[in-house]
Amino acid sequence: MNSSSLQVEAFDLVIFGGTGDLSIRKLLPAMFHRFVDGQIDPASRIIGIARADLNDESFRSTVQDAISQASKDAKAKDIKAFLQMIHYRSLDASKDAGWEEFASFIGEQAEHIRVFYLSTSPSLFSSLCKRLGDHKLNEGKARVVLEKPIGTDLASANKINDDVAKVFHESQTYRIDHYLGKETVQNLLALRFGNALFEPLWNAGHIEHVQITVAETVGVGHRAGYYDGSGAMRDMIQNHILQLLCMLAMEPPASLEPDAVRDEKLKVLRSLKPITAAEASQNTVRGQYRAGASEGGSVPGYQDELGRASNTETFVAIKAEIANWRWAGVPFYLRTGKRLPERLSEIVVTFKEVPHSIFGQEAGTLAQNRLVLRLQPDEGVKLWLTIKNPGPGGLKLRHVPLDMSFLEAFGIRQLPDAYERLILDVVRGNPTLFMRRDEVEAAWNWADPILDAWAASGDAPKLYTAGTWGPSASVALIERDGHTWNEDNT
Repeated sequence: MNSSSLQVEAFDLVIFGGTGDLSIRKLLPAMFHRFVDGQIDPASRIIGIARADLNDESFRSTVQDAISQASKDAKAKDIKAFLQMIHYRSLDASKDAGWEEFASFIGEQAEHIRVFYLSTSPSLFSSLCKRLGDHKLNEGKARVVLEKPIGTDLASANKINDDVAKVFHESQTYRIDHYLGKETVQNLLALRFGNALFEPLWNAGHIEHVQITVAETVGVGHRAGYYDGSGAMRDMIQNHILQLLCMLAMEPPASLEPDAVRDEKLKVLRSLKPITAAEASQNTVRGQYRAGASEGGSVPGYQDELGRASNTETFVAIKAEIANWRWAGVPFYLRTGKRLPERLSEIVVTFKEVPHSIFGQEAGTLAQNRLVLRLQPDEGVKLWLTIKNPGPGGLKLRHVPLDMSFLEAFGIRQLPDAYERLILDVVRGNPTLFMRRDEVEAAWNWADPILDAWAASGDAPKLYTAGTWGPSASVALIERDGHTWNEDNT
């Protein structure tokens, strides 16, 4: 165990929605990895909560299968030791049955930090928090984690935040966005503020444009019911992608204290130039996938998966602008979608051309420098530079990357999952990588007019074939400004 993985204080992690997909695929395996690494005190308890009529042993069997699936090299003795921490309670947010017994069970370890992770529909956040407050489980070292989305617009987000605030103080409330736990996002801070090379160039005087892409090859699958009421704008842009934009564009904070960082992120959100109804048709693109080829085979269209007609978007591209001195005039192109050709999340910062080329035509064309930050699947950083092609055949220019894969650079097999860092940050009481209420409000203030403009237009999303990079209109969106989407991912 190294200095960066010191054991945290004993805690109770209570996962509401404990039998759900997020819990089984992500949260519980993440806790297992931290347990194996020695960061979790064996006296801690992890308690799954759902309505299903299970007991400790049946839930542990489910958890064991999940760990075996997520960690092929997991040792039997480690799994056995971890399962001793796993418990299960059947509870319904709308009924009294079982809550007294649950409160007594939590009270058996009154000295533990309590983390209540609401991995449920946001419609249950208010009632769950009320019941936790009714049984005084919000007292002492208690924290609540809210999964996105926080509402479907500003009004519903405010209602949820108001209800949660009746029970948990803002300092106890952790609004999680797992993208902020990824290594590359963390490295944005180190890259910008730990190297003299970049920060002097990190402005409109030197940067031509920025692209942020979050692409998925999968369709909506079993999430169709949720997704059709959300869409790509609410599911990805309003939270994940705007948070990446904040980390990329914020001013240097005075320190890494939680509110110092979050204050600077808030300034970015409040500086986003509003997209009016008149501008929405020019600066935004909505798409929806139809049948095509993806993941090595034929796949149905969105409406085929849903089983009915729908105008919900599965793809969004937006040209955004930040109206402040650092970024005035720099376009930020945001893009996300399902059933695209690759699964990737990346940020591409394209620098301006050199003002004058001293090289003749025979040397080749000068290419712009690009900084590519890959969040998934292979986390790392590439800096594209122009150099001379080796050899005696005259001066020939070549565009090549300085390529740092985190796995190769640090000699590790696998990077920790974002949830591993974020859940333990909740236990430590460190809210730096979590959204403050005013950030959520500022994000909805920007997103709501776009959603309203789409609804008022009555236009259906533009269709694109599954396995392609979205509607042709998204290409036109960026090429109108003389730019091209970065799709060279070699």
